Amino acid sequence: MTEADVYAALTPVFHDVFDDDSIVLSPETTADQIEGWDSQTHVILIVAAEQRFGIKFRTAELESLKNVGHFASLIQQKVH
Repeated sequence: MTEADVYAALTPVFHDVFDDDSIVLSPETTADQIEGWDSQTHVILIVAAEQRFGIKFRTAELESLKNVGHFASLIQQKVH
């Protein structure tokens, strides 16, 4: 799965979780830039991404995430 494939699949997950179809993801996107991205929606987002991609994250992996680019790279590594 390419990086573009990950973003193409991840974008609708963000749209659903945040109920906002105007969200455009970039590698530099952070929680501060998306209205409503708090600790609760973060957990919902992680679970939704796990379901969408058929993967599981370890807590240590998630603690090191800085932005959507890191998240997409982690997904890409796990999906192969």
